[in-house]
Amino acid sequence: MSKNILIVDDSSMMRLALQSSLVETGYTVIEAVDGLDALEKLKSGVKISLIVCDVNMPNMDGLTFVKTYKTMPEYQYIPVLMLTTEGSSDKKEEGKAAGVRAWMVKPFNKEMLMNAIGKLINM
Repeated sequence: MSKNILIVDDSSMMRLALQSSLVETGYTVIEAVDGLDALEKLKSGVKISLIVCDVNMPNMDGLTFVKTYKTMPEYQYIPVLMLTTEGSSDKKEEGKAAGVRAWMVKPFNKEMLMNAIGKLINM
């Protein structure tokens, strides 16, 4: 059975790049344009195995989204990988405190990303 990955990024180009890499690896992809959209997708009832999320987005940024969904008992155990241009240790610490499991800086190395995703999904 294929695993569902929720991609949360306001860049359609980034979502497309991620989707093509994930689909060819056998994952099913659900896309969201920001944190608010991602919360709606979570609430739709589809089982999500992993969230790949950007930090800087309009309406609701990635860290706020993670802090929000981690308070919801039915979703709090979904692992999240931040894929962002943010590389500061402050942001990474804030992410870690919020429950982010992995942090990668864009542009991403496809092999490293797929490795990280595989490890997070199979924990």
